[in-house]
Amino acid sequence: MGRVLVRLALLSCFVIVCVGAATPRMVGATENSDCLECHSDAGLSRAASEGIKHELFVDSNRFKHSVHNINGIGCVDCHSDLATLNFDNEVPHSTSAEPVSCDNCHDAEARAYTNSVHRKASGKGINIPCYACHEYHYTSHLDANSVLERENAFCLKCHNPGKFHDWLPQKETHFAFVECTVCHAPDAPRHINLRFFDLVNNRFLTTPELMTAMGTTPADFLPLVDRNKDQVINAGEFDDMVFLLRQKDVRVTVHGELVIELQPSVHHVNRGVANRECEQCHVPTSPFFEEVRLTLAEPDRTTTHSNVERAVLESYHVSHFYALGGTRIRLLDKIGVGMIAAAAAVVTIHLLARIATIPNRRREHDEL
Repeated sequence: MGRVLVRLALLSCFVIVCVGAATPRMVGATENSDCLECHSDAGLSRAASEGIKHELFVDSNRFKHSVHNINGIGCVDCHSDLATLNFDNEVPHSTSAEPVSCDNCHDAEARAYTNSVHRKASGKGINIPCYACHEYHYTSHLDANSVLERENAFCLKCHNPGKFHDWLPQKETHFAFVECTVCHAPDAPRHINLRFFDLVNNRFLTTPELMTAMGTTPADFLPLVDRNKDQVINAGEFDDMVFLLRQKDVRVTVHGELVIELQPSVHHVNRGVANRECEQCHVPTSPFFEEVRLTLAEPDRTTTHSNVERAVLESYHVSHFYALGGTRIRLLDKIGVGMIAAAAAVVTIHLLARIATIPNRRREHDEL
């Protein structure tokens, strides 16, 4: 009896092994690592029917630092039609994957984009999908990016602003310090973005470097600087902060840029609505300069913002960011007025001295 049971057990194991070998190995691709087993191959690509080569490689290191990965978005959350893999096939999923629909998560952005000039271009046979501007696998936080970095990543991929802005005075300066969408997405809110620039090393000062120099942490930074506890860094407090950095032998200037709020309305760009009114910026009461923020960028590109008093724009700390008539440097005004007053005083004193000495000069003339 015992031998029979042993034989039955061995037979059962044999049957299970045979059935397992004959059954395709199907797995639910719930982990990104399943996809990256193939897509981390730098040579992975395919030729489309029109002869265009499509790269299928995903840089795992860049993807690791992307917004989607950080927020726990998996490959199959977007590629939902590829949720099951069969590793017994050379290609473990269908080669005709469904297009990814960003609208499923980004519905507000999709609504703003629907009535934009970029979406309307599809009626002329030009398809501008989300990935034409955004890198699906490497989308990162943009708050820490400079105007030039944003423009290079988006607008300058297709547009040459030098061809269409001959009417704009000092256009290169505008391109360097004013984001395109400040004028071309007039419904989106704007603010002045300030960042510390290290004059010695010729680069932006990182948040860890700034915190080390000031002997504080990001959580304690504002309480340290904002002495009157009104949640705004005023001009005096800003001066003290720069002076403290110089005491620590950290030589900085403040890099200012006019940027757009990263809201869905930034996608609503249309022809004929761009702002061309110079007085929007170049007047002392410009509404564009009401919102001023000091930005601290973390190594992962996330940012924290501290509100700053508008008067800081009128200090010598941000003298390179100068809108004629809009951000006059009051200190220079005072110096200029002082120089004019001193010159006038010298002339006046000289004139009075000449008048007072007229009798003496006449007497000396008569004696001659």
